[in-house]
Amino acid sequence: MTEKLSILVVGCGAMGSVYAARLAAGGHDVHMLDRSAEHMAAIARSGLTVSGPDGEDTVGVRSASTTLDVGPVDMVVLAVKAADVGGAARTVVGALGPRTVVVTIQNGLGSADEVADVVGADRLAVGIASGFGASRPAPGQVHHNAMKAVRLGAYAELPRERLDPVVDAWRAAGFATESVPDIVAMQWEKLICNVAYSAPCALTGLTVGEVMTHPECGPVSRSAAREAWEVARALGIAITVDDPVAHVQDFGAAMPAAKPSALLDVESGRVSEIGFINGAIPVQAARVGLEAPVNETLTRLVRTRELAWHNG
Repeated sequence: MTEKLSILVVGCGAMGSVYAARLAAGGHDVHMLDRSAEHMAAIARSGLTVSGPDGEDTVGVRSASTTLDVGPVDMVVLAVKAADVGGAARTVVGALGPRTVVVTIQNGLGSADEVADVVGADRLAVGIASGFGASRPAPGQVHHNAMKAVRLGAYAELPRERLDPVVDAWRAAGFATESVPDIVAMQWEKLICNVAYSAPCALTGLTVGEVMTHPECGPVSRSAAREAWEVARALGIAITVDDPVAHVQDFGAAMPAAKPSALLDVESGRVSEIGFINGAIPVQAARVGLEAPVNETLTRLVRTRELAWHNG
């Protein structure tokens, strides 16, 4: 029988709300923390409604708030944007007990380092969500297009016996979850997919499936993926991807109607995580004396679009 955990989910946008709902439906005590007062109030009043390919369900959570109102919990899930993860980690210090495991799930590279600096490397696990697409259509409601897998791995010094109950909790919540020994390789395998769709979708307004088959944008998407794959190999990352194009096409085929978070951000006038996704490739390439012109150009173009509201 899976151990019942007290869980705090921080950053309850589309993906964070899906995590919270599924973990609560799995029998755990879930607390939600998000800066959207309207979303939190709707959940506190009527529960959290999740819809997707497997139907619709409404679940109750232990609490939903815009401020931290719980003491130490067994697990903290940081589901905020990569740019906000340092601040979120500092916000939840009061929820950390001696055995608390912090799971940080962001797109791209670099956010786990920020979290480790705040909460300690010995309590940190890194999560990678793949094959997901989600949106938050209204306060108290979330929709997902697919839920493929959540991989979890120790950031550095987290003992295996403390990670196992966390993995069990995610499995009990209905996620295809596994513990992986090389979380860095898993991050890069996801990143190769992210760069193929994040910036291209954000710039064109196309969905993942539309980018895959587009006569003009498709080749750009595939070039971004190949470039990331080449950088990973040059860095010596132990990725298991032999064909980056087939890899990203398999990823996209699982959720062709999905809009990457970068596109949702552009549509809402928010600054995206593009610097942690496509923008991470030229940074990492420079470490081994390479350039990544495709991903650098895509990043600069997305940032050009964002300047309109970033400076507003």
